[in-house]
Amino acid sequence: MVTAIEDVLARAAAARAAAPAPGDPRYDRYCAALADELTRDWDTVLAANATDVARAVAAGLGAELVGRLSLGKEHLDLLTGLAERTGRLLPEHVAPTREHRAHLGMAVRRIPKPLGVALMIFEARPTVTVEGALLPVAVGNVVVLRGGAEIAATNRALATAVGRALAVAGLPAGMVQILDDTDRRLVRALLKRHDAVDVLIPRGSPSLIDYCLTSSTIPVIASGGGVNHLYVDRSADLELAAAIALDSKLGEPTACNTLELVLAHTEVAAELTAALLRAGADLPEPWLLRLDPRLAGVVAAAAGRVAELADTDDGREFLDRSIGVRPVAGLDEAVAHIRRYGSGHTEGVVAADRAVVDGFLAAVDAAALVVNGSLRLHDGPTMALGPELSISTGRLHVRGPVDLSALLTHSWVIDAEGALRDGGTEAA
Repeated sequence: MVTAIEDVLARAAAARAAAPAPGDPRYDRYCAALADELTRDWDTVLAANATDVARAVAAGLGAELVGRLSLGKEHLDLLTGLAERTGRLLPEHVAPTREHRAHLGMAVRRIPKPLGVALMIFEARPTVTVEGALLPVAVGNVVVLRGGAEIAATNRALATAVGRALAVAGLPAGMVQILDDTDRRLVRALLKRHDAVDVLIPRGSPSLIDYCLTSSTIPVIASGGGVNHLYVDRSADLELAAAIALDSKLGEPTACNTLELVLAHTEVAAELTAALLRAGADLPEPWLLRLDPRLAGVVAAAAGRVAELADTDDGREFLDRSIGVRPVAGLDEAVAHIRRYGSGHTEGVVAADRAVVDGFLAAVDAAALVVNGSLRLHDGPTMALGPELSISTGRLHVRGPVDLSALLTHSWVIDAEGALRDGGTEAA
C-alpha cells in the first residue's frame, strides 16, 4: 500500500514539474484530443460500463443510482461538447490581468498559476471521471482521480482514452492518474498527504464530503449535498410556483441542485398542493408528493401519488422523483427552517412581493439564491460561466460553480524597474 501511494505521488510530482504553464497551446490540443479519443473508444467504454451496470443491478442498487452510473450515446455528445467548449474558453480564463502602475514607478500585474496536484474523490458518476480529467488539467493542474468501486470497469476504459489524449497533446502522462484500486485504505492514506496534494475535491454524498472535511488537512473545495428548499410566499403565482417546483426536481432527481422540500405559506399551502398535482398529472414518469400531515385532507383523490412527509424527512436528500411540501407561517419560519436543515447549496423563493424577496435574500445564506425560477438554474454553463467541475458550498476561494478560473491561483508580478522600498516615495 505504501509503495503504491508513493508511486502515485511521485508520478504526480514529476508531472507537475514537467507541465507547461497555463495558456500553453498543448492544453488546447489536449481538449481536442480527448474529444477524439473518447469518440474512438466509446464502444469499448460502453461495454465496460455495461459490466458495471449489470453488477450494480445484481447488487440491488435502486433505479436512480443505477441511472447515475449508466452511460449511453448521449453522454458521448455531452462529454465531447464539454471538451470542445473548454478548449474554446481557455484563453479568457488564463489571460494575465492588465498591468497597472503602482507607487515608486513599478508596474504590477497577476499571472495565472495552477493550484497544483488535485485529488478528486467521487462516487458512481463516470461522467465525473472525464470532467476531472479535463477541466483541472486544461489549466495546468495535475489530477489524481479515485471513483467508486461501482464504476471500476468504466474508469479503466476511460483511463486508456485519457492516456492517449495526453500523449497526442504532448503533455506528461502523470498529469492524470485514474486509480483502479478500490481499497478504501488507499483513500485514507492519500488524505493524510498534505505534503504532496495541494487541493482535495470530493464530489458525492454528504457523508463523503463530511469524511473528507474531517479526515484531512488538505484544503478542500467542497461540493456539499443538495438539501435545497423553495419558499412559496402567499403573494406568489401558484401555477408558476408549481411549474418551478417540478422543474427544480424531476429533470434530474439526484443532482445536487434539485429541490427536496417546498416551504409553503400556510395561507396558500393547500392551493399550491392542488396546483402541483394538476401540473404533474400528465407527466410520462411517475413521481411522488410527500405531504405534511396537515395537508393530507386536501388530496384524498390523489391516492398513489401522495405519501406522508415525516419529521425525519427534514434535512434529507430523497434521491428519487419526490418533492416534499411543508406549511410555514411565513418568511421568518421558512428562513429558520432553511438555516437549520439546508446544506448551503441552492435555495429559492417564489414571491410577487418585493419586500419578501429582499427579506429572503438578506436572511438566507447559500451558494446560490434563486428568485422566481428553477433551482436547477444554479449551474455554471446555464449561468454563462462556462464548464464547471462541481458546485462549491465552501466559503473561501470559490463558492458556487467551480469553473476554470476557480481551478487557478495567481502570482503577483512586480516589474520594479529598479525601485527600492526604502529609497523611494512612501506608499499611500
